[in-house]
Amino acid sequence: MTSFSIARVSALLLVPALAVVGITGCSSTESSADSAPTGEWSYTDDTGKTVTLDAQPERVASFADYAIGLLSNDIEPVAIFGRVDVKSDERFADYDISDTAIVGNSYGEIDLEALAETAPDLIVTGIYPTDREGTLDLEGPLYGVADVEQQKQLEKIAPVVAIEVGGKGIDVIESMSNLAEALGTSPEAIAESKKKYDDAAADLTAAAEETGLEVTQMYADADGVYVVKPLDEPETELYGELGVNFTNANPDGYYYWDIYSWENAAQMMTGDVLLVNVEGFQEDDLLAQATFASHPALQAGQIHSWNGAALDYASQAAQMQELAGILRDSKKL
Repeated sequence: MTSFSIARVSALLLVPALAVVGITGCSSTESSADSAPTGEWSYTDDTGKTVTLDAQPERVASFADYAIGLLSNDIEPVAIFGRVDVKSDERFADYDISDTAIVGNSYGEIDLEALAETAPDLIVTGIYPTDREGTLDLEGPLYGVADVEQQKQLEKIAPVVAIEVGGKGIDVIESMSNLAEALGTSPEAIAESKKKYDDAAADLTAAAEETGLEVTQMYADADGVYVVKPLDEPETELYGELGVNFTNANPDGYYYWDIYSWENAAQMMTGDVLLVNVEGFQEDDLLAQATFASHPALQAGQIHSWNGAALDYASQAAQMQELAGILRDSKKL
């Protein structure tokens, strides 16, 4: 299997990366900020770090997963770095980022000089817990950052704040909303997005009840199949709370993933719908695996390429609408 960092694996499904031993989940810490447009600005992120500036940040750089959350709240980043090619990342399809500098298209590869040229006042990224208890590794690099040395270089360009991506999905969404409001998004705009989110959540619950289908969310590569443990991933935890039935064969044990080699992949062939991470094997690749090709959902064509949405109200409203549609277009196997 590829040697992704532990934090990166969890993001494969949020949107995820990889490590044989599992990854993320936790409760969000309280964030606070004085979001007045003039005067001193202060914000405490989910690691407990407080950033104080002379004024509210106007130029914000961000890792792609959180840049989407900013854009959905009408905050246009001056620079974005991601884990895949940002311009081909479909999550940005609804946003005009033509004036935004793309300073990284692969995990941990950030053009620091290009980033510095955008003169950000603040840099936004994330942090994933290292275990089911929600432990945060505050000595290691934040999510999207190659190593501690690179993070030090980032901090020389601008202060860095982190969104915790673990535990309850709604906590992560609220943390993103807190940051957006601190950066100038009006409470009214956030409330309007939440209304759409609430409507989509109710419809997803209805779709789950109507269909009664089991959903397997997974990543696959040459080494095998990785099935997300729904309570360890904030997005699947959120949908599970709304009634979606995710494959969860072994709720204890390894954190974040149930891991199957191709030799024992038949052990996890229970889902009616497969949601396969965009960064791994897709339908044709899976059909080429002799021990997996007979999976009922794969044979029925109930397989969908899946990229975890940003954890903000607007992005999740759209994602839940898509999942509700998938459920209603599928059948029990």
